[in-house]
Amino acid sequence: MYVLVFKVVNYGETMKKIWTINLLFLMIYALPINAEIDKDAKIIQPGAPGKPSNVLDAETAIAIANTSYTTADVDFLTGMIVHHDQALVMSELAPERTNNKSIIDLAGRIEVSQEDEISFMEDWLFARDEQQSDNSHNHMHMKMAGMATPQQLDALENSKGKDFDRLFLNLMINHHDGAIKMVNELRKQSGSAYDPVLNEFVTDLYNDQGVEIERMNGLLIGLSDDPRSGLKGGLKIAEEAILNLELVASLDKPTGFYDPNNPALRGSESESKSEDEEELTLEEKSRKLRSPMFSFSNTDMAFSDDLLVAGSYHGFNMYELDKNGMPSLITSVVCPGGQGDVSIVGDLLIMSVEETRGRLDCGLEGVGTEASFDRFRGIRIFNIADRKNPVQVGVVQTCRGSHTHSVVAGPTDDGKIIVYNSGTGRIRDQKEMESCIDSPGDTRTALFRIDVIEIPINNPSASRIVSSPAVFADEETGELAGLWRGGDHGDPYETQTTRITNQCHDITVFPTKNIAAGACSGNGILFDITDPYNPKRLDVVTDIGFAYWHSATFNNDGTKVVFTDEWGGGGRPRCRAWDPLNWGANAIYDIVENKLEFKSHYKMPAPQLESENCVAHNGSIVPIPGRDIFAQAWYQGGISLMDFTDSSNPIEIAYFDRGPVLEDELVTGGYWSVYFYEGTLYGTEIARGLDVFKLLPSEFVTSDEINAAANAYPAAGPKRLFNPQQQIPMTWPGSMSGSAP
Repeated sequence: MYVLVFKVVNYGETMKKIWTINLLFLMIYALPINAEIDKDAKIIQPGAPGKPSNVLDAETAIAIANTSYTTADVDFLTGMIVHHDQALVMSELAPERTNNKSIIDLAGRIEVSQEDEISFMEDWLFARDEQQSDNSHNHMHMKMAGMATPQQLDALENSKGKDFDRLFLNLMINHHDGAIKMVNELRKQSGSAYDPVLNEFVTDLYNDQGVEIERMNGLLIGLSDDPRSGLKGGLKIAEEAILNLELVASLDKPTGFYDPNNPALRGSESESKSEDEEELTLEEKSRKLRSPMFSFSNTDMAFSDDLLVAGSYHGFNMYELDKNGMPSLITSVVCPGGQGDVSIVGDLLIMSVEETRGRLDCGLEGVGTEASFDRFRGIRIFNIADRKNPVQVGVVQTCRGSHTHSVVAGPTDDGKIIVYNSGTGRIRDQKEMESCIDSPGDTRTALFRIDVIEIPINNPSASRIVSSPAVFADEETGELAGLWRGGDHGDPYETQTTRITNQCHDITVFPTKNIAAGACSGNGILFDITDPYNPKRLDVVTDIGFAYWHSATFNNDGTKVVFTDEWGGGGRPRCRAWDPLNWGANAIYDIVENKLEFKSHYKMPAPQLESENCVAHNGSIVPIPGRDIFAQAWYQGGISLMDFTDSSNPIEIAYFDRGPVLEDELVTGGYWSVYFYEGTLYGTEIARGLDVFKLLPSEFVTSDEINAAANAYPAAGPKRLFNPQQQIPMTWPGSMSGSAP
């Protein structure tokens, strides 16, 4: 308590006194009031509901708030020690079981690095008094990703030479991949790896294991007997491997459809480069580069009479085919916007456009504003009657653009073409298109639908969307999100995440049988299209190995369908030596009483480099009587021909492959599509151009069968026509219909 005493003398003195008092008051007010803390006050930690509280001392209370590490950190390190111990066990077997110096050196590096890492982890745990018992180690062994089973370790111990090398590399790659998964799981835990030293260790572990996997993949490729493995790369000149095919011609991209300063679409370095850039995998390094847009990527093809049209993100190119099937360029049409997939109906060419940079007027400057009526995403329609001067005659704007489209029918009796549109992009701004609702919970949403489009033959400018059926809705509740909801398939599958089914990537129609097959992100679907305006689901399937259902192809009589999985989106290496053969593969189904019956998986078997994007992509049937032969593109995995006459036992009968576009960088390249048309196989190479092949007689196909395929023609509609997402059954001249052995 403070007491103030003063005496008033006069006015001036009084004011001085007042200011002095105020100052003193402010000083007094600012002084702290000392109060003693009761040292006997308890520190309480409440128990669970119904349980008593605990009394803590100050040291324990502080320790509870210590966030320098978590239980997840302790569990991770404890488990990783056990994980590393097994790697040491496997590595110690190498010197006595192989003479391969590369394998012995690899095993030695693993021993040294993992012993050092074990020492760090043990010291870290010891310093925090967090050692675990051997019993807990044994329990963890059974739960950790990538751990070899006792049976696998026995097999490794009893193997020698190349058998040991292959098994060692496969087990060790899986082991390292398991460690990466453990790091990913740790980082999902809130507060984990907060300790700076631990965080640095975890980051280095993740990077080192990834780089080591890449090295081991290279060693595994070197052990492969397949001539496609380990081919030297190059844009113009690369090593090639071929079986039962003849490469007749390779046409470069036309002028104006590639960047002469960067024809391979190489990425550029960012302004800031990480110090540990060299410790990243090739894939990770490539993703850190600023990659150019797919401005000049070749895409899909369509054929009509002697015309071949090859789509591109930049527009399309028109080629005339001579009597031997050799193409020569007629006209190049610049109309950017991607994706550029094409179909032909009479004198009309239909093209899919999905990217947000597309313009109504095919302008090159793109669209810069957030919302603009100049932006185009949807279906373009061109009149190509004058092949040297195609004219854009119609457009249909759609909410999600157009990734692919399918010509369902047309011209109909009333002179219309019916098209299914598959849009996979983001929903556009309502300021551009009022009907485009982005909310999954709104019944008007553009999600979970396809577009049915009408194109009047005589007035393409009047083309329009006539309906957008919700083909994925729950048939009982009506809920729009009625199929696969996204995510992985849970234990024990340990698969990658599968996309939610809210769109179809491809819908392949088989009009003469009134059916369609939809490759719809998370599901494969069989549709009844008897009423083309209202497709109805007949059956739905999932596949635990599929990440993204990409395309579908029927066999010639419509009794089977081949679905493809574009695992990694087509831009990642998914044909490495250690990648499972049911990931990024084909799934073959028989159609029995309108149901899809799974029969087998098939994947191109040649292991590929880390610099090669490789995954299943587009293909077509080779029409040999009595046989089911499928020609397919695998991006930088090349092309291959699969015989799936026996649905449960597909076999490879021919192939062609080149080395990567770039050996030191992963760029998107390779074959987008390969299609059989009038005796010739045509492949659009994304970065390189257009390739032409002939199928050769072999132990798998005879000359008569190849001749029959060359003379096959559509059983309905125009006699010389091929559109990618439309299948017309092929037939043969009478003498050839029984050419199968």
